[in-house]
Amino acid sequence: MARPFNTTDAKRIIERHQNIIEKMNSAVSSVERYRAKAKEASDALVAQEVLRVLADIPIEEINRDKRGIRVKALRDYGYRTIADISTASVYSIASVHGISEDAAYSIKRIVNDIVSKAGQEVKIRLSTDNRSKEATALVLALSQYSRSQKIADECRRLLNENKQTIEYAVEDLKSSAGSLKWFFSSKAKKQKAAEAYNILVGLIDGDYGSEAETQISNADVIDRSLNSEAWQDFTTNSVRFINDLEDINPGVLGNDDSLYGLPEDLAREVQEECFFPDGLLCELRRYQEWGVKYALHQERILLGDEMGLGKTVQAIATMVSLRNTGGTHFVVVCPASVITNWCREIRKMSLLSVTKIHGTGRKAALQSWIESGGVAVTTYETTAYFELPDDFKFKMLVVDEAHYIKNPEARRSINVKNISMRAERLLFMTGTALENRVDEMISLIRILQPQIASQVQGMAFMSAAPQFRKAVAPVYYRRKREDVLTELPDLIESKEWCSLSYNEEIAYEHAVLSKNYAEARRVSWNVDDLKDSSKASRLLELVEEAESEDRKVIVFSFFLDTIRKVTMLLGDRCTNPINGSVTPQRRQEIIDEFDKAPAGTVLVAQIQSGGTGLNIQSASVVVLCEPQFKPSIENQAISRAYRMGQTRNVLVYRLLCEGTVDEKIMSTLESKQAIFDAFADKSVAASESQEMDDRTFGNIIKEEIDRINAKHGNRK
Repeated sequence: MARPFNTTDAKRIIERHQNIIEKMNSAVSSVERYRAKAKEASDALVAQEVLRVLADIPIEEINRDKRGIRVKALRDYGYRTIADISTASVYSIASVHGISEDAAYSIKRIVNDIVSKAGQEVKIRLSTDNRSKEATALVLALSQYSRSQKIADECRRLLNENKQTIEYAVEDLKSSAGSLKWFFSSKAKKQKAAEAYNILVGLIDGDYGSEAETQISNADVIDRSLNSEAWQDFTTNSVRFINDLEDINPGVLGNDDSLYGLPEDLAREVQEECFFPDGLLCELRRYQEWGVKYALHQERILLGDEMGLGKTVQAIATMVSLRNTGGTHFVVVCPASVITNWCREIRKMSLLSVTKIHGTGRKAALQSWIESGGVAVTTYETTAYFELPDDFKFKMLVVDEAHYIKNPEARRSINVKNISMRAERLLFMTGTALENRVDEMISLIRILQPQIASQVQGMAFMSAAPQFRKAVAPVYYRRKREDVLTELPDLIESKEWCSLSYNEEIAYEHAVLSKNYAEARRVSWNVDDLKDSSKASRLLELVEEAESEDRKVIVFSFFLDTIRKVTMLLGDRCTNPINGSVTPQRRQEIIDEFDKAPAGTVLVAQIQSGGTGLNIQSASVVVLCEPQFKPSIENQAISRAYRMGQTRNVLVYRLLCEGTVDEKIMSTLESKQAIFDAFADKSVAASESQEMDDRTFGNIIKEEIDRINAKHGNRK
């Protein structure tokens, strides 16, 4: 048999495989190196924050208990704060005139105790606004750690799939690799060696070799990562960064997630609950995953997390997990104002199929869902027509804004209760605090777990007591932002997609066909009666929810008429509006009045006027009535509340209507933003490309005219 390779060829292919395996194993092991680097960086950032705190503590603090320490001598020597002393050695302190060696040791013990207590109180807060050397080092280390994990996973896969084949092939090839070995080998052994050589070459030249080289190359560049790249990664994937940091250095963020307020025995059971996230297209914060496990374990619950903590994504993740364990049909009941938003969020965050059951086609949609499964999203009103086969059951019912059914006698409450009897599991959700509305809470719990409702019925007067909280813990779960979001992001943005009502659609189409650009942009606000406005309906809900959480609201619009209508809609909830005709002095007076006003108060402002030059930290909810042509205007408006001095997470809601210019404007601006992000470091002038000009909007109107004409069968 002719030899298909020479000794050098055989040696080269074997060495190449061994080299690839060695490098992939190195990539796998490097994960721990980057993890240690992130731990070291987080400790350094904590140390920096501790020093910053200590720098505000005067040296006199060490003599608080009248220990007789000669503080004046220390101050005269240059030690003015606890920070100064914390970094000094005993020898340095003892060199101060009048300070003995024993006194120096005593001083260090006192200071070390202060440092220890400060370290327990100081927590890391990552922000793109604070790119200190230490913060940047941590963000870079976390970025490297995350990237190394992904590379390691791919390397493990490649090794697991191919390592045994490679080892056997190398062994067979080595047995006949040399000239003499080949000469004295049997025909069968030669055949085996030739096949082994071909296998090894084929692996190198095929997908294995290509993928391995890619991962090795990716691993090689991690150490050369740029700080700017890491910060951009953080901006895009902050949840992943925070999750990794919590895992690497537990407690460093200040949010003890061990129990999340549950009784210890129940918390242990929840922690052990299995969660199957395959098909979930987003990352969960740890507290969100905990909420999912709670819902899975308890089966029939009321989730009362505060605004902005992600109740929707927890519900979606719960449905995903149940889908992975055999569940086929799910139902979401929500206010009409958020039905579109629910459908979009489910599609964006999961692989679950969605069927909207609402409006004239509800009967056909219901039948389609019964046959095909997935998530049926419907409204409280539509539940009256939600007719199911007698023996039909579904996996879980999600009820959003569950306080809507607090009155058990109301028709929608009865309808939802009837539907709930077909569900194996129930997940009620509300951001409205119920601890002080115990009767309302009990009416909801009675649907979920009647035995607990009976148990706590007589405990309403002691709702704040530990006994009451323990009694409702198996069914009612609520986290506050300060408990779980001790770190940034402090700015939580949400797109609130609404569906046009019949009258809205008529008004909108008339504006578009008339080429009335201003009216077309005022989608939903250009109806005569705001009862027909889906955006107005959603705004009312947001304001009510804000009031329940002791928040105040700023509403921005570009259009004076929208400002007028919003002010009329909200009535006594509003202060005087701010627009271009209001003098600077009067603007400040209005803001001062707003600062002193109670929760639920709304400041309505024209975005060009109220969006700049004002400090409104007393508000923590920002509502944008329509998308702006210039993102910078929106950012400036948001920054009125999201600025130094703000103590609460700022919630930003963009009111948008699906299938209108809102959608097209947002899509265009997001594309421009992506381009800007890619080239921002290369060109300052690139920021101009973010804006939308009249010509671009004119093209959008033209597209809308064509769409509407086609819809009605009209010729151009």
